[in-house]
Amino acid sequence: MKFSIPLRRKTTHNYLLGFLCLLSCGAAGRQDPSNSKIEPSVTENMVYNDTLTRETATFGAGCFWCVEAIFLQLNGVYKVESGYSGGTVVNPTYKQVCAGTTGHAEVIQVTYDPQVIAYDDLLEVFWQVHDPTTLNRQGADVGTQYRSVVFYHNNFQKERAEYFKKKLQDEGVYKDPIVTEISSFTTFYKAEDYHQNYFNQNGSDFYCTMVIQPKVDKFKKAFSSKLKPGVKN
Repeated sequence: MKFSIPLRRKTTHNYLLGFLCLLSCGAAGRQDPSNSKIEPSVTENMVYNDTLTRETATFGAGCFWCVEAIFLQLNGVYKVESGYSGGTVVNPTYKQVCAGTTGHAEVIQVTYDPQVIAYDDLLEVFWQVHDPTTLNRQGADVGTQYRSVVFYHNNFQKERAEYFKKKLQDEGVYKDPIVTEISSFTTFYKAEDYHQNYFNQNGSDFYCTMVIQPKVDKFKKAFSSKLKPGVKN
């Protein structure tokens, strides 16, 4: 695995921290996707042949809009859903999760074909597209809901996540200790409909053009060999 300096979010719930921090992941900063939509693209959830082998991975790496937009680009990924995991409240709302009192993290649940893309590849992307050294924080977004976390679905995923976390730490890829939580998956609660495929549905929004698009562009350059056919890098 080849790792580089992670891409970092520069958004905030409080905003007005500078030109690039005008929008946040808070409810006030997120617009109804019905107000601005773009045509579906090859990076939206796609229908694959039902005979494909499918497995599930669940990651938390800050705002799920950004992470979802990135993982949808990967060849072998069948579906990506934004939602909440790791907390104690049943069927939480976005407002409840944002309050930071439910214990849930914003996560994406990835359905993928391991014959096309390995779990190790998903882990590599996960660790490159966020900062795993900031506890309960990504950039200016602060709270347990933004924590770095891998929710493993089986012993194989647990072993691989722990192995690569240690490998990154031992090799000094990050100057600070990695604080990524590695926990057993329990329940995934799908987020409200307007959170799903947010980047594809709201590509012209300021938040998408100024925050998500640059991250996606950097990701595509770093992982050009792993992109879906038809994705331009």
